[in-house]
Amino acid sequence: MTWHWRDWAIDPEQLRRLNLLAGVPLFAGLSRRQLGKLMVKLFEKRYAAGETIFREGDPGKALFIVLEGKISIARAADADRPLAVLGPGAYFGELALIEDQPRFAGARADEDTLLLILYKSHFDDLIEGHKALAVHIMENLLKTLASYVRAEQSRSAPRAAKGTVSLAEPPQTAAERTRR
Repeated sequence: MTWHWRDWAIDPEQLRRLNLLAGVPLFAGLSRRQLGKLMVKLFEKRYAAGETIFREGDPGKALFIVLEGKISIARAADADRPLAVLGPGAYFGELALIEDQPRFAGARADEDTLLLILYKSHFDDLIEGHKALAVHIMENLLKTLASYVRAEQSRSAPRAAKGTVSLAEPPQTAAERTRR
């Protein structure tokens, strides 16, 4: 008996992963064929409850998608107050796909968790020669980043009203701000 890709494509576990990926906003608009190309680049890893996925300051090398379980994202200084708690279908670490920078926060498994991991090197291989796939993912990534900016602007709006920060004021140097 020989292996055939169609056998893989109709496997119930692979279909579950395919359906989960189809619902991930970062992959919105991808065809099933494109999602299939993406799936073969994903690495699966299980984490026990309490296990660290990465620490704040670690190099960003991959995007993570929660297949099962729950993840907390937190800054080291406020480890008891997570920035986000993520469940199945959520993703984190997406900046690693476009920028080689240290992690802004750490990630920890709150319960036994199964993650799908897309390393930057595999992502680069995937988008090379697949322009439509690259455009869709990058467009969705830009939407995600724009939503982060909007969320931060809405959080800082109450501070601006108190005079701490004002986006309407002309830019000032640090020396000018301290002279007030």
